[in-house]
Amino acid sequence: MLACSRSSAQVSLTTVVDLAQRNSAAVRLAQVDVSRAMANLAESKDVIIPSMLFSTGLPAFPETGFTGAPPSIWSATVQSLVFSIPQKHYIDAARLGLQAATTNLKDAGEQVALDSSTAYIELDTVNQELSTALKEEGFAAHLVEIEQQRAEAGVDPLSDLLQAKLTAAQIKLKREHLETRAATLEKQLAALTGLPVGSITPDHASIPEIPEIRGGAPSHALAGLEASRLLARSKFQVAKGDEEVNYFPQLTFGAQYNRNTTILNDVNSFFARPLPANNFSSGIQIQVPLFDMSHRAKARESAADALRAKVEAEQAEHQNDLVISELTSSLQELATQAEIASLQQQIAQENLKTVMTQLEFGNGSGTGPNAPPQLSPKAEQLARIDESARQEDSLDAGFELAKARLSLLRALGHMEDWLHELHTKQP
Repeated sequence: MLACSRSSAQVSLTTVVDLAQRNSAAVRLAQVDVSRAMANLAESKDVIIPSMLFSTGLPAFPETGFTGAPPSIWSATVQSLVFSIPQKHYIDAARLGLQAATTNLKDAGEQVALDSSTAYIELDTVNQELSTALKEEGFAAHLVEIEQQRAEAGVDPLSDLLQAKLTAAQIKLKREHLETRAATLEKQLAALTGLPVGSITPDHASIPEIPEIRGGAPSHALAGLEASRLLARSKFQVAKGDEEVNYFPQLTFGAQYNRNTTILNDVNSFFARPLPANNFSSGIQIQVPLFDMSHRAKARESAADALRAKVEAEQAEHQNDLVISELTSSLQELATQAEIASLQQQIAQENLKTVMTQLEFGNGSGTGPNAPPQLSPKAEQLARIDESARQEDSLDAGFELAKARLSLLRALGHMEDWLHELHTKQP
């Protein structure tokens, strides 16, 4: 089979989640966004720290005449922002942007944990179903042999043989479907964790019980929604700053030193006194906005961006509420389906025990005219096939319930509880 042709080892769910979070492109991109937001905050605050520029240069050819500027061999300039009310809003916007990026990083990690946990649990379930399907396929093959013999002996009609072959074909198709699904999940886990395809064999013992939680339970702030709200507030602060640029003055400080030179020029012939070598100037520049249509248009653009971000945050919140409502509605139904599937499996197990007992000791009904006929060997195979099918149904229903519970944990902001369960389960 596929599992036998590849080298694999049992890997715990905790390890898979940790590897997925470290390997995830979404998490790495979120980390880049955090670094960029930190740099943006530093940039918005560092404008008040004086910046110093140094420049130097020598004339390439001798100068002739008055050039309009004193010739300098090098100069140094110092400049900084002294006072700006809009800048306070830009700093607040950058700080909120950093909080949004940090919260979004947490949300990306939780989403990866959900995806990897779901894929891991499904692969574990599919592997169990595949093991059962292989046994079921053997029972079906044995059933075809029995019906072939009974049809040749004239005990059963040909239709019974055809029905047995149909059952075997259906079981084969189910097994092939499970193998295809297992291969897909192995590729998905390989993409999530960065491990080679087929190298992960789920360790069922490493999967903790998923906490039961209902839609009415207290919800924590979902990281993704909180990031959207913080981003909307950040854009609002940017819009506020862009608006106030049109109404409040801005003060900047500047200082400059020039080291003038008379090399390769006759500048002293144009002045009453020789050009001094050292020159220094400083001052505070006051910029008062009077009429600037460009900045006013920029303020309207920022206000529109802020409104859009607010609407998107509200839309995301409404969408999450809808997801919680849908999951809550389906959770009870899935739990009932899992209970029914489990009861059907138990019934099938008891029926198999009854059939095995009757085959071994007889049906105990005597040989009278109204007594039921003695069971044939094909009854055992049919009972075994039915018991295997019910076991697969129970496994599948259990996975659907687990998947819904994990999704509800995520929607209610309780993924940290699941991650805590994982690390507690780890030996």
